[in-house]
Amino acid sequence: MTPTPPPATGIRVAVPDDLPAIVEIYNQAVSMRTATADLTPISVGDRTSWLEEHHPYTHPVFVAEDGGTVTGWCSISPYRPGRMALRHTAEISYYVHEDFRRRGIGSRLIARAVDRCPSLEIRTLFAILLDINTASVGILEKFGFEKWGHLPGVADFGEVECGHLYYGRRVIP
Repeated sequence: MTPTPPPATGIRVAVPDDLPAIVEIYNQAVSMRTATADLTPISVGDRTSWLEEHHPYTHPVFVAEDGGTVTGWCSISPYRPGRMALRHTAEISYYVHEDFRRRGIGSRLIARAVDRCPSLEIRTLFAILLDINTASVGILEKFGFEKWGHLPGVADFGEVECGHLYYGRRVIP
């Protein structure tokens, strides 16, 4: 009998069973000290309500999956929820498992998020990143994001201080 090959890398909406992988990938970013401003790892319990708040038809979380393994994730989060004038603006965040970086997973996740924005009625998408995260700057610029702002020296990691960059783009003119 010939074994069934694993499914090709795909992107789908996250489900609660994905939380352990999402948390593991995020905690890898925490340990890097260049990809997020969090200083301490998070737990699945910390992210349970976060995932519940990311409804697939308004502000989804996507996962990239290869052969049943979650290799990365991307979220579209509301910007200043409850302030209705900002209802068409959202923040994008994305993280790739350390064993799967530099394989185009981040690009595929961002492309899926940008493609979904019109159906989500999101007109403006932005990312907040540490100014020392040059990899994210490059990928965002590749997708037409532009630098909209810089808060210098606001992130303090003890031994390193860096700033926050705001990158954004209109997805619906």
